[in-house]
Amino acid sequence: MILLDPDLDPDPTPASTPAKERAAFSHSTSKKNLHLPSACTLARFLTLAQAAVRLKGEVTVLLTTDAAMRKLNRQFRGKNKPTDVLSFPADGSFPAEGVGAEELAGDLAISVPTALRQAVEQNHALSTEIKVLILHGLLHLSGCDHEADKGTMARRESLLRARLGLPQGLIERAAAKQPAREPSTKAPCPILSRSLRKGGKPQSSTRRRIRKP
Repeated sequence: MILLDPDLDPDPTPASTPAKERAAFSHSTSKKNLHLPSACTLARFLTLAQAAVRLKGEVTVLLTTDAAMRKLNRQFRGKNKPTDVLSFPADGSFPAEGVGAEELAGDLAISVPTALRQAVEQNHALSTEIKVLILHGLLHLSGCDHEADKGTMARRESLLRARLGLPQGLIERAAAKQPAREPSTKAPCPILSRSLRKGGKPQSSTRRRIRKP
């Protein structure tokens, strides 16, 4: 399921991206590739990616703002800044609303403004960057942790990106530049799905799972 934060700009622009990077992007990619993809397009990809990851259960993806992501990052991780993607695995303790706990995989939140800046930096479309973030988040929901698995998640993500036709992922980017920039965040928004509302614990793209304070 794809959810859109009502505060999200449906036609974002990379205004906060450095002019040099915006110019390079505009020379190689049409402006339409900066537009937010439709929920239907992302829902189809979510289905494909979830099958590739072999993750069973309902997954909700919230596309939201930097401000909302900052709030969630501060609330759950004590980090007063936005990030690109945050995963909230369902812990199986809170069946609700007619859905069994085994049918809930968890939630993802993605900051569209941050994804857009990263798309410009990577010289590809916003839709491509959001798909990269969805796949990364799904792997976290499946139990992967690239900070503790000695490269297992990185190798698996690389294989799945190739299968799904996606470019370089977050782990490779972080390894390519030192110190790595911290990605990931999410925000407490009233449209989040059951597992987050019921107390699911977030996991960022570059941090281990942090317990709720």
